[in-house]
Amino acid sequence: MDTIKKSTYIFVAALFVCAILFGAGLGLALSSTKFIIDNEQFTEFETALPTKLLDINGELITELASEEKREIVSIRKIPRHMLDALISREDRRFYEHRGFSAKAVFRAVVGKLTGMSLGGGSTLTQQIAGTLFCDRTDMSIRRKLKELWWAIQMERRYSKDEILELYLNKIYFGGGTYGVSAASKYYFGHDVTQITPAESAILVIQLSNPAFYNPFEYPNRAMDRQKDVLNTMVASGYITREEADSSFDEYWANFDYTRTSSAAVFNHDDNAPWFSEYVRRELGNLIYGTEDIYTSGFTVNTTLNLKNQYIAQDVMDRYIRYANRTYQRSTGERTNQAFSVYTPMTELLALTFNLGGLKVSEQRNETISKAAYTNQINPVMDVMSLMFGIDSLKLGVVNKTNQQAKLNVSKTTIEGTMISIENETGYITALVGGSKFDSENQFIRAVQAKIQPGSSFKPLYYSAAIDSREFTPTTIISDTPVVFHTADGKPYIPQNFRGEWKGDVELWYALAHSMNVPSLKVLDGIGFDTAINRAISLLGIPKEEVPSRGFVPGYPIGLGVCSVRPIELARAYSIFAGGGKEVTPIAIRSVQDRNGNVVMNPEKDVRAAQQEKGPSAQVITPQTAFVMTELLKNTVRTGTLAGPSSNGTKFRYTDERGKQYQIPAAGKTGTTQNWADAWTAGFTPYYTSIFWFGFDKPGQSLGLQLTGSTLAGYAWADYMRKIHDGLPMKEFPKPATGVIEATVCSVSGGILTPECGNNKVTAWYLEGTQPTSVCTMHSTSNSGRTIALYRLQRELYKAGFGSDLIIKDTSPLSFDVNKAQQGGEYGVFVSNLRPPEEGMEEGGVGPDYNYLMD
Repeated sequence: MDTIKKSTYIFVAALFVCAILFGAGLGLALSSTKFIIDNEQFTEFETALPTKLLDINGELITELASEEKREIVSIRKIPRHMLDALISREDRRFYEHRGFSAKAVFRAVVGKLTGMSLGGGSTLTQQIAGTLFCDRTDMSIRRKLKELWWAIQMERRYSKDEILELYLNKIYFGGGTYGVSAASKYYFGHDVTQITPAESAILVIQLSNPAFYNPFEYPNRAMDRQKDVLNTMVASGYITREEADSSFDEYWANFDYTRTSSAAVFNHDDNAPWFSEYVRRELGNLIYGTEDIYTSGFTVNTTLNLKNQYIAQDVMDRYIRYANRTYQRSTGERTNQAFSVYTPMTELLALTFNLGGLKVSEQRNETISKAAYTNQINPVMDVMSLMFGIDSLKLGVVNKTNQQAKLNVSKTTIEGTMISIENETGYITALVGGSKFDSENQFIRAVQAKIQPGSSFKPLYYSAAIDSREFTPTTIISDTPVVFHTADGKPYIPQNFRGEWKGDVELWYALAHSMNVPSLKVLDGIGFDTAINRAISLLGIPKEEVPSRGFVPGYPIGLGVCSVRPIELARAYSIFAGGGKEVTPIAIRSVQDRNGNVVMNPEKDVRAAQQEKGPSAQVITPQTAFVMTELLKNTVRTGTLAGPSSNGTKFRYTDERGKQYQIPAAGKTGTTQNWADAWTAGFTPYYTSIFWFGFDKPGQSLGLQLTGSTLAGYAWADYMRKIHDGLPMKEFPKPATGVIEATVCSVSGGILTPECGNNKVTAWYLEGTQPTSVCTMHSTSNSGRTIALYRLQRELYKAGFGSDLIIKDTSPLSFDVNKAQQGGEYGVFVSNLRPPEEGMEEGGVGPDYNYLMD
């Protein structure tokens, strides 16, 4: 008890001393303001300077300025519920205090000392004083005293309504907007005079942290906090419960969930608008609630390489246009064919049975009418609303039509995105978030979109298969029709691209040619959980996001049925390229103030975090990373990227001495179900680049002409070809130990024999997993018979006899196809097999089975 009393006395004494010191300091400050009301100049602030974004070589990308984003509005024009929402949220005693609240200050001090969140201590007057006269990123006591001093001066100089008007016109609301008028147009698309209670609540919650409560990025989070503000307004008697509920329901019923956080104003002199917008948002997360980003004259040293960025923008522009031309042409052909063939039939049925809904001609006319309105009438109405100031025309008719048109465009227009990072550093050297960057298109797909990766996902769990040592690059896997069964016993029947089957193949071939059934057998062999954990680790997906990404244990995950961001896929593939070490993609290296002092160093923070992780920063072993890289090089040499890269020769260059060299490249393509998305993920020792093409809204198919190989693959190859021009020869990092190279039979995967002939392949293995058995397919005395057996088995597979086929060679006399078709205990039972006859292809079967081998 004595100890408790003693502690209490000490605490009270400390508070008393602090109060004396605080009062003395405040008194000295106030004593110098006796005649300040006669000569104070509240409008003399530090000159605003734009923030400069520089690329990796110091070249100017763009400047971020704030002048265009501020709109002044009189408090008399602002609806009362906007003022009520602000006061109820930020400062309920605003009209009672004289600039500060002793109770709020005491509460904030106690909260700081105890580590508890008890609310802020600043009044509205202190907030605007801090914004105008202080650096609000400075969390020192000195800054708080200065802020308090200026708040008291403002209370002496201005009325409460004048302070409130100054606050609502000066404060930062996020999205690059300052003042409630600009913010209202940014968030809601209309003037502040039309703002509703629910919209007022959305604005005031932005004041504490606009990056955290942005309704376009985090609608659920914003919704919860919006409810709190509306409930407080109801409790304070500002609005009724019915008004609050009605306004809330109306806001979310009309909310555009397709919109994302974007800049309110565009700097037209921008060499990399998509990248600049990404950096602006990153800066917003670092410096929020002040004008610092737009007025403090920061210099932001970024990771962008403008040379690479120009190439990326040109490549993406060309291939997005090409994709849309191809898609529209093929869609138009199908539509015209459908109307010409089926319209007469449906018209006849409609007239015969009086089925008005089948009148295709009416539906076609409606489609044509809507297109005419959108393309011809709507733009005229838009211009008229601006010329004659008829805002209701624009807001009531034009905006709704534009919203519907935008939705239709997102379903029928092919978009694309790319991101390129430097393997060694994680620097984002090029980024294109979509087609033209404008007010309607600021969704940075490379870092924001969550898309099914398709087959580009396969290498992630293949790496776990290599780690297991149960699979090697030359493990034989059967590519034949098969039925898998889920945990609840339901059948799962995957198909290969174009429905083709190859029979027995080696693992490297299955991956290079993107075969689905062999990949699912690999998945089955390592287990769903192992595959998912490895993928999440390589992608770097935060734990809290995993449940929403579709990483469900099951066979579909093996075909990339989940959602990833392109930047995450870039990280995963760059880990393969960089020897298995963690890679963190970054866009900002450092930030300097107007005097050249480094005030933020994100790159240093990233490096420190990686160093702190120690051995855990090695995501996969260098040996596994090297084997995976060698596997993925086959995709470029002979697989789905062979065409786009000319079998890798596209990366062949000539040095200053005239000597040719070829930079190695590796990668993987991906085409999702129904040909909805086209991916290519590829890398060299220098860079990893991800390309994606598809629709913002799912449901459409790109078609067989636009796939990961035929669209994204060519864009990737063109870009990589150009950015490596002039770079010296460089190889992928090879571990000194733990891997071994071997040349083996490409048919059996066994140690090569003279009888194997040209059936050979060279592969890298984890040491100890290389083949130890001699090829039995070609090394027996009756090699022709063995080949015939093997090829017969493969052809019967392709003929659809099933994956559990077993061939039993019981007699060399003849082959009876009827008995083969009858089937045995495990599938087909071959009772008689005739050796190849003279004049037949080696491995062919007798005339009873009239099917020659390829």
